[in-house]
Amino acid sequence: MKNKIILLSIFLISTLIGMAQDTKESLDQYLKIAANNNPGLKAKFNDYMAAMEKVPQVGTLPDPQLTFGYFINPVETRLGPQRATFGLRQAFPWFGLLASKEDLATEMAKAKYEIFENSKSNIFFEIKTAYFNCYFMEKAIQITKENLEILRIFKNLSLVKIETGNASIVDELRVELEINDLENQLALLIDSRNVFQTKFNNLLNRDNSVLIETPNELWQDELPFENLTLLDSIYNNNHEIKSIDHKLNAFLSQEVMAKKEGLPKFNLGVNYIIVGKNHISSDPNNGKDALLFPSIGVSIPIYRKKYKAMIVEAQYLQIAEIAKKEDKRNTLNTVYENTFKDFNDSERCIALNKKQSEIAKKVLDVLITSYTTNSKDFEEVLRIERQLLGYKLAQQKAIADKNVAVAFMHYLLGN
Repeated sequence: MKNKIILLSIFLISTLIGMAQDTKESLDQYLKIAANNNPGLKAKFNDYMAAMEKVPQVGTLPDPQLTFGYFINPVETRLGPQRATFGLRQAFPWFGLLASKEDLATEMAKAKYEIFENSKSNIFFEIKTAYFNCYFMEKAIQITKENLEILRIFKNLSLVKIETGNASIVDELRVELEINDLENQLALLIDSRNVFQTKFNNLLNRDNSVLIETPNELWQDELPFENLTLLDSIYNNNHEIKSIDHKLNAFLSQEVMAKKEGLPKFNLGVNYIIVGKNHISSDPNNGKDALLFPSIGVSIPIYRKKYKAMIVEAQYLQIAEIAKKEDKRNTLNTVYENTFKDFNDSERCIALNKKQSEIAKKVLDVLITSYTTNSKDFEEVLRIERQLLGYKLAQQKAIADKNVAVAFMHYLLGN
């Protein structure tokens, strides 16, 4: 009967060690929820929409000026006394000034749109990272629970050996130590899972108690381009660089606008005079209101200092954006190399820990068989079982880290 218990224990241990399932869960639905619900994205999008409303404000003529004058002492004329006068004036800037203002506002709005798109890409990256971490926590909890079951089987196995007089009480105590450590580790993993779940749900702007569906086995993402073309694609598609380009275009338009601001402005106007009747005049136009023909005025920008300063200001802003773009490219280059290193390191860790797990499992099977026959090497059994747990956890962490590295590359690409 005791031999049957030992054989059954060996079978259960092998079954738990080899247990695995393979499914794949899409992140698309979660990303859609975040795109619609995340308050940070809504704020950035409304900043862009507000900037777009600036375009019609700067692209229209200034409001016309209507004046009214009333003569307290009417001015007597041959046709009658002038009682009141109306005037209408419309100012016109130099040709192309309004268009350059529209270009400036449009490019600044486009820069804000790229900031919004960058925020969306960053939110998507954070969601993916939290999702992969949630997967790892779920997997780590599952693997830890399985190892707890294995240790409990080891404990029963040691009790059987102790009853037969083939083992020491020390074996049981060693298993108790391992179980206590693993139960503490399991509690930490559960707390960590709650933290990642809270972060994930906050990114989706929903209740923190909503459970996250993760796959039993996580798929492995790959880089979207070859190493030689990936960095160039980042330079061409990164939203922060695009935002800088739009700001540079805006400051070029600002320079054109400043130059045109220093050119003359025109205004056209008409006057209308209300005339009363002259009772002693026989003129047929007696009492007829007077409509004066349009008047033309020119605003001459004599004080040139401020216009020159406006031009130089725009030129300095252009130089600043060019420097920012160069600095951003250098930063992206460094970040890219570090992320590519993390991707390669994760791939190596996945392969290594998979290989180490297979070897450790074979060693563990041999040691368990040896222990059941001659009650030796029980401490080695526990050590190898602990190593096997570490390899399994490290493999799952490497898969999650690999996907995080790919997700960050997609963020750099503006996806």
